[in-house]
Amino acid sequence: MKLFLRGEPNPRQREFFLARARHIAYGGARGGGKSWAMRRKFVLLALRYPNLRILLLRRTLPELRENHIVPLQQELYGVARYNSTERVFLFPNGSRLKLGYCDTAQDVYQYQGQEYAVVGLEEATHFTEEQMRFLTTCNRTTRKDFSPRMYYTCNPGNVGHAWVKRLFIDRQYTEGERPEDYVFIPARIYDNKVLLESDPGYVRQLMALPEELRRAHLDGDWDVHEGQYFPEFSREKHVIEPFEIPAHWRRFRSMDWGYNDPCCVLWHAVDGEGRVYTYRELYVRLMRADEVAAKVLELSRDDERIAYTVASPDMWQKRGALLSSGGGFEGETLAELFASKGLALTPADNSRIAGWSRVREYLAAAPDGRPRWQCFPCCTNLIRQLPLLQFDRLDREDAADGNDHAPEALRYGLMSRPHAAPEPKLIRAKAYDPLSLPEPSGGWFSS
Repeated sequence: MKLFLRGEPNPRQREFFLARARHIAYGGARGGGKSWAMRRKFVLLALRYPNLRILLLRRTLPELRENHIVPLQQELYGVARYNSTERVFLFPNGSRLKLGYCDTAQDVYQYQGQEYAVVGLEEATHFTEEQMRFLTTCNRTTRKDFSPRMYYTCNPGNVGHAWVKRLFIDRQYTEGERPEDYVFIPARIYDNKVLLESDPGYVRQLMALPEELRRAHLDGDWDVHEGQYFPEFSREKHVIEPFEIPAHWRRFRSMDWGYNDPCCVLWHAVDGEGRVYTYRELYVRLMRADEVAAKVLELSRDDERIAYTVASPDMWQKRGALLSSGGGFEGETLAELFASKGLALTPADNSRIAGWSRVREYLAAAPDGRPRWQCFPCCTNLIRQLPLLQFDRLDREDAADGNDHAPEALRYGLMSRPHAAPEPKLIRAKAYDPLSLPEPSGGWFSS
């Protein structure tokens, strides 16, 4: 037992050990000591609570063997008995630590009907969201002295990047998900003093990576991942503190329509140099067209003087009876319905590849070093979705569909070729000079 307990956790690992939330994630950058922390936490739980059922998963069997089975056999020698057939460590107090893997999407069903008070997903971004959600159904217990918990270790990237980022980084929750149930403990290699002392060259290896990989693996930047369509996006560069937008700047809106899918409306302003600022976002779902129009007009102040609103071209298609259930009339287009509510629309340029290229140009730095496009922090869905866009597998020039409603609205806006705002002209008042008045030429002034 003393051999197992040898070694002190670093401050981040200690925070992971002490966390009590329903879902606890640890990691971010490489070298943060994730696997060691997961193993230690699960063994400590098994020793602390008699008859506790624990499940620890990796995506593949070779990863499971190298990262956990072999180290645990060494660490638990004389402490717990290992059943190689079932891949289970059996503790004297009746606790069981089961080690498994989910190589294919269907492998999760081998745990159907089983009950585990603790479930751990090592390298959680290697698991799909569907696998994670199914495994949560196994995370239950009837015990009175212990509440069910799930633990995750993770790095940016791979198939589960989006759901891990949504839950633990962006903290965007859907119905049934409670923010207080999710805790993320960031860890970087600089937190792992043991690794720094034993292999100082590992930091130099991470620093030598290309910028996007370095941001992900060294800095733990969740806005960077493999297959990313816009690796140029950086919260540090593109998300700025709000400021009072000058009244003379040109303003416009752009919209990607959706009813069952989300509808996104963005408000933009253009300064005197042509730089575009996205300063407001409306992101709704299951809202009728007339309700969206009313909401857009409500959010737009009277003094904003919106020059135009571009929208997805499919809003000019006649929808017949389908539209009548959404607040319109048979044969009326969505664009006509919006216009009848006081919000005139202009068809957007829907050239996808050219449009994404335009977005990339605006993400790039202008001659002054600043990007040509920036946004306010209130545009949460745009900030979340833009870095998640992936390359289309069939067309490497295009972005893949899915979870792209806010970026689509941005693409429409930037493709509208927004003009720079003209500087206001100062008109100097002339001094009054009665001698400069024109001579009277008739009427009662005439003699």
